[in-house]
Amino acid sequence: MTVYNFSAGPAVMPKPVIDQIQREMPSFEDSGMSILEISHRSTLFENVLNDAKQNIKDLMHVPDNYHILFCQGGGTGQFAAVPLNLANHREKIAFLDSGHWNKKAYQEAEQLGYGIDVIKDDGQLPYPSDNFDETLYDYLHVTINNTIEGSTYHPNHLPNVKDIPLVGDMSSNFMAESYDVNDFGLIFAGAQKNLAPAGLTIVIVRDDLIDPAKHIPTILNYEAYAKKNSMFNTPPVFPIYAAKLTTQWLLDNGGIPAMEKQDQQKSNMLYDYLDQSSLFHNNVKKDERSYTNIVFTTNNDNLDTQFVDFAADHDLISLKGHRSIGGLRASLYNAMPVEGVEKLIDVLTKFEQTRG
Repeated sequence: MTVYNFSAGPAVMPKPVIDQIQREMPSFEDSGMSILEISHRSTLFENVLNDAKQNIKDLMHVPDNYHILFCQGGGTGQFAAVPLNLANHREKIAFLDSGHWNKKAYQEAEQLGYGIDVIKDDGQLPYPSDNFDETLYDYLHVTINNTIEGSTYHPNHLPNVKDIPLVGDMSSNFMAESYDVNDFGLIFAGAQKNLAPAGLTIVIVRDDLIDPAKHIPTILNYEAYAKKNSMFNTPPVFPIYAAKLTTQWLLDNGGIPAMEKQDQQKSNMLYDYLDQSSLFHNNVKKDERSYTNIVFTTNNDNLDTQFVDFAADHDLISLKGHRSIGGLRASLYNAMPVEGVEKLIDVLTKFEQTRG
């Protein structure tokens, strides 16, 4: 039996990576110890961490004036860490209100006492206006891919800021599209959506944005992570190991350009079906549609629920939409094979024919 997991996160991982984890679990690198029990101070793990970091650098072409940090606390932790580290001068931040997770980010910054301005645009992704005054803010925060709403700022449609850093929450399309790191002052991503198990957060931050004089809790302080190679305390050993394997899998399979091409193919297959369906609907503007999180609905809560159960009976798991908006959602991360999307379309068709 093959089960296809369409969860938004924790999410599907590449089968070769799962198989390698299984093989290596009893004795990592013939050490006689599992990866679950080796010391984070050992040379064994130091090599894992450095390999994972180098893989990320190679895949994303990370410039030398950026640090790659392995943090904990997920994206939610970064909602506090980013303002604490970066909002040092004007203590004011601009947010593009593109959905649920951006709202969570600006609520956290406001709770910490920072000034915020929220840029909205009903019905489409917001952008700074022509008279946007960058001198008022320390940075502009944008959720690059909106996991819940199914919309994305694709690489050729990023907000354009010149005098302040652009901070990108890239959690749900990290390494799924070819972004230029130079366009950002900081990128962060919870690894559990497209890279590794839950427990690891990747932060890529430009050197000049790390303030060694800033006194904040060490667990949120980028300077502490950079100074100690992300090991001032015990890091999430197993997720970093899994991230190293996944990034190696990406390198072996053509890197991010190959993943982007495949993710476009998979999402286009599903969008093409939804666009011609008389039962299922996607309401996101075509040029803003996510490659990784496809949201859709029958516009009937009871039918949506019936489809989730129908799909589960056909070994398609986790297709229920986020609780905040309901409906349905299929997450097509890098590790989701084309065969999974083909089966999903087949099951959608069967459901439409019998219950539409």
